[in-house]
Amino acid sequence: MKIINISTKILKAPLKTPFVTSLRRVDMLEDIVVAIECSDGSVGYGEGAPTPVITGETTGSIIAAVEYIKPFITGMEIDDFDMLLAQLHKLMVKNTTAKSALEIALYDLKAQSAKKPLFRMLGGTRKEFKTDITISMNETEEMVADALKAVMLGYDTLKIKIGSNPRKDIHRIKAIHSALDKDISLRLDANQGWSAKETVTLLHGLEREGIMAEFIEQPVKAADFEGLRYIRERVETPLLADESVFGVNDAKKLLEMQAVDYINIKLAKTAGISAALQLADTAKAYGVKCMMGCMLEGPISVAAGVHVASAKADTITMLDLDAVSLLASYPVKTAVQFNESRIVLSEEDGLGVSL
Repeated sequence: MKIINISTKILKAPLKTPFVTSLRRVDMLEDIVVAIECSDGSVGYGEGAPTPVITGETTGSIIAAVEYIKPFITGMEIDDFDMLLAQLHKLMVKNTTAKSALEIALYDLKAQSAKKPLFRMLGGTRKEFKTDITISMNETEEMVADALKAVMLGYDTLKIKIGSNPRKDIHRIKAIHSALDKDISLRLDANQGWSAKETVTLLHGLEREGIMAEFIEQPVKAADFEGLRYIRERVETPLLADESVFGVNDAKKLLEMQAVDYINIKLAKTAGISAALQLADTAKAYGVKCMMGCMLEGPISVAAGVHVASAKADTITMLDLDAVSLLASYPVKTAVQFNESRIVLSEEDGLGVSL
């Protein structure tokens, strides 16, 4: 299976409602789909979401990076897989989303060649998962209504977007908590919107009232490792690192500092599947559990994340793979079944992408 062509297309899809965090507002999905064609007629698909406030990449930069890498790996054999990945990553620094989209397509082809679904090729066996769903940051009443609607759809874990105004955030959390049954779990995501001292003060207030979130995600700026440690040393609520961890080196530094409880793995941050697997192994070596997360992405990227979660199910124990459920419709499908909180893998070879 020799690579004969690599192409990109822009995938656009409407959202059910705007996606709002302390970092950005998105009204429509716009992703880059990468197609890698081989000499035997097989095609592997990958996908990447431009998220400039996190990865620094735009639609244009992702396409440009793929076009730059294209001539260097065209003509190579899929069977030379390790060499392919090494070539891909040595050509450019950073550009993690572009590399991830290419890697996903290569892994799709590799699994097709092995005549296995990707999760089986990676050594996974688990096929059924549950994800949380994001409650976008809005006025309190709207967030409460969105939370109640999510529970009616079968979700028992909600990720609450906060981080705009500490006092308002506390009001949002308390209102949502009081509106829900006690068996509904809350995950809090401040998207770097608070300071370390604000985080401790706010979490102490919640803890005193018996509101114990499953975790607080990335409350401080990505580079503020000391801030993360400051928080963890002072609160009971577990702390999850997201934007602070792009790869193994980031994770090792935080875990050596004992600065976080959990790690959020995203393919767009790790530059693809290979480093995501390494990151999960690193966390396991430190006895730390992980969450598999996603950007605001389409079915291909999210499906790849589910396959990775199956391969590392002993370490990746939490899923935040709700992006497909946030879409009103989409022109691309995979063999993964997305049914609100329930996600099921199939036995179709590769990722089973259909356009």
